[in-house]
Amino acid sequence: MDIGRSINIELLEGKKVYFASDQHFGAPNEYSSKKREKIFIEFLNKISYDAQVLFLLGDLFDFWHEYKTVVPKGFIRVLGKLAELSDRGIQIYFFTGNHDLWMNDYLQEELQVILFTKEQEFIINGKSFFVAHGDGLGPGDLGYKRMKKLFTNPIARFLFQWLHPDIGVALGNYLSRKNKLISGAEDIKFLGEDNEWLILFSKEKLKEKFYNYFIFGHRHLPMNLSLSSTMESRYVNLGDWIVYFTYAVFDGQNLELLNYKES
Repeated sequence: MDIGRSINIELLEGKKVYFASDQHFGAPNEYSSKKREKIFIEFLNKISYDAQVLFLLGDLFDFWHEYKTVVPKGFIRVLGKLAELSDRGIQIYFFTGNHDLWMNDYLQEELQVILFTKEQEFIINGKSFFVAHGDGLGPGDLGYKRMKKLFTNPIARFLFQWLHPDIGVALGNYLSRKNKLISGAEDIKFLGEDNEWLILFSKEKLKEKFYNYFIFGHRHLPMNLSLSSTMESRYVNLGDWIVYFTYAVFDGQNLELLNYKES
């Protein structure tokens, strides 16, 4: 597995880094999605006063596919708010998830977002972070890994481009919403450290290199767990904005996993 060269971030006095994931806007329907969009925009307004960096760790949309000149309809309030944050100088890092992996350059050109399609290492105020959406990492989930290879295959993407957008987006939305587990419509339970694939993945990575924090989305279950009794390394899953409305914040020294509705 190859990750890019680590990116160094030094926080200005009083500034923080925020992490959020798995909003799945568009699901399960337009009415429910817009209610959640408003809550997320409230969150973005709140953090705009002290955020230096915002990490979005994938599945912002329940389905996203960019044609050469067309993007999916909707989400204008969220995109507009992200554009506003970017214009104010807040750096936005976006990691594609399994629901919005067909991104090209729209967010980069319109919002000046820095886009990642795989895991990346960051050094923030001297602390090391391993950051990824989390899909396809760790043992197991072989069916999804095969499916991801198909979806990211250049030939498959080329063929999908030839579908009329009304057909392609409708088909994508149908297939995406049909998967209730990924869309967060089913209760997701903690499987135990020996059965959580991303925890197992993180522990294996620690054998190769030390990281203070492993930050993931994808799992939809908020978790902030110690990975070692001898090293200060933590596994953090950001949860989602369907059931939990959770996010993480790093102030340069400590990282917290918080619930927006309770903060």
